[in-house]
Amino acid sequence: MSKALVWVIAAIAFLIPTIMVTTWVHSAGTRLAESQTQAKTAPQVAVASAADESYCTPQLKSILRRVLKSCGLLESGEVRGCQPTDAKQVATLAGGDFNALFLPMAKRAGVVEYDMDSAALDPQDTALIDKVFADQQGASYFFVVARASPEGSVEHNRELSKQRAEALMNYLRQKYKDPDLDHEVGLLWLGEEFAQLDQRFCEWQRSGIPGACSTENLNRSAFISWIDCQL
Repeated sequence: MSKALVWVIAAIAFLIPTIMVTTWVHSAGTRLAESQTQAKTAPQVAVASAADESYCTPQLKSILRRVLKSCGLLESGEVRGCQPTDAKQVATLAGGDFNALFLPMAKRAGVVEYDMDSAALDPQDTALIDKVFADQQGASYFFVVARASPEGSVEHNRELSKQRAEALMNYLRQKYKDPDLDHEVGLLWLGEEFAQLDQRFCEWQRSGIPGACSTENLNRSAFISWIDCQL
C-alpha cells in the first residue's frame, strides 16, 4: 500500500468522528432551542394562593386584624374576647356600618339564635355551627360575634353575650378537639350596646324558627363565619 493511500485512509478515519460529534452538538442545540420555545408558548400552570374574596375590603381587613390581635389568638393559645367598649375601639365604625361589612358573606355565614336570657345551645344551633364550621374552604380565621337583645340591664346583657360566645367556643373545642382552634378564632361579645342586627339578616341561614324572625331574635345570637381574607 502506498504512503499516499495510507494518509487518505487516516484522514477519513479522523474526519468521521469529528463530523459525528459536530452533528450531535448541532442536534442537541436545536432540541434545546425548540424546548425553550415550547416552554415560552405553553400554558402556564396556575400557582395556588390563599383565597381573598371580593368582600375583603381594606376596611374589613383592618378590622379583622384588630379583632384577631385584640380579641383572640393570643401567643399563649388562650382565647379571649372583646366586650362592647373594646369593640367600638377595634371596629372604629358605627354599628350599622360594622354590620354592613359582612352582608356580602350571607351565603357563607350563619346566625346562631339563642333562647331569651340563655346561652345554652340546642340541636338546631349545633347543627348550624357544624354546617358553617365544615365550610372552611382553606380559610384561616373563624369569626364569632355574640350579641344580646335589649331586654334587661346593660351589664347583664354584656355578660350574657360573653356567655354565648364562650358556649359556642366550648362546643367547638369539645366537638372537634382541634389544637389549632385557639389560634384560629376571633371572639367579640357586643351585649346590646353595639352593632345590633337589623331585618336584613333574616335572610341569612339561622338556627331559629323558619319564618319567624325579628330583631330581638336576631340579636339573641352569635354571628359565625370563616374569613377568607389575606391579612
